[in-house]
Amino acid sequence: MGKGKLAKFADMETFENVFQYPFSVVEQVPFTMKGHWHEQYFDNPNPIVLELGCGKGEYTVELARLYPDMNFIGVDIKGARMWTGAKMALEAGLKNVAFLRTNIEIIDRFFDVDEVDEIWLTFSDPQMKNPRKRLTSTYFMERYRRFLKDGGIIHLKTDSNFLFTYTTYMVEENQLPLLFRTEDLYHTEGIDAQTSKILSIQTYYESMWIERGLNIRYMKFRLPHAKLLQEPDVEIELDDYRSYHRPKRSSLDTSK
Repeated sequence: MGKGKLAKFADMETFENVFQYPFSVVEQVPFTMKGHWHEQYFDNPNPIVLELGCGKGEYTVELARLYPDMNFIGVDIKGARMWTGAKMALEAGLKNVAFLRTNIEIIDRFFDVDEVDEIWLTFSDPQMKNPRKRLTSTYFMERYRRFLKDGGIIHLKTDSNFLFTYTTYMVEENQLPLLFRTEDLYHTEGIDAQTSKILSIQTYYESMWIERGLNIRYMKFRLPHAKLLQEPDVEIELDDYRSYHRPKRSSLDTSK
């Protein structure tokens, strides 16, 4: 581990807006703030919004700037990346931002029933080989329903045609209420004022993907509690790349 990472990890231990509970820790130490984020951290009753897989956290921070009457929590396991957003939030004096370093597979251990209003999934790994690891799979959606309010909103913003198509089939298969969908966010006319607000936020990698000519896809839908979720049984064309400057992961052309 480089000295830069060590210094960032040391900083993170002192940041008041960071909570570090990777799987190995939370197995031994219960997260006592579960169900009490409003009163014990944010000190307000405003809606809580999660960004899962927040990376450097700049998207979480910019959402917090745009929506000061909402609370935002960026979640990721990579602490050295998260340091960037956590430091930005502290320096800007943003009190409606927190960061949680943990594994998303155990996200339901940190939030209680109806504690979260919305979830953002921004440029998540499409996991083309493993449906269970996709953040819009039934495996994860069932976990979200344990703490997301009934009919709470999920936002997906992605450059991946594979993940976007897969999630579209998930929404259709389970008849989830679709609020908005576009395959080219920055060239769609007539979008509502709330959606247009997010156009002002671009992460570092998103800007590079746009420069490369990739469309940015976006959808938001509601996740009701009542219905048993089913995986779509369809073949989807694989992305022809993995991420910026990287080839696709498989020699296959399609995957379920």
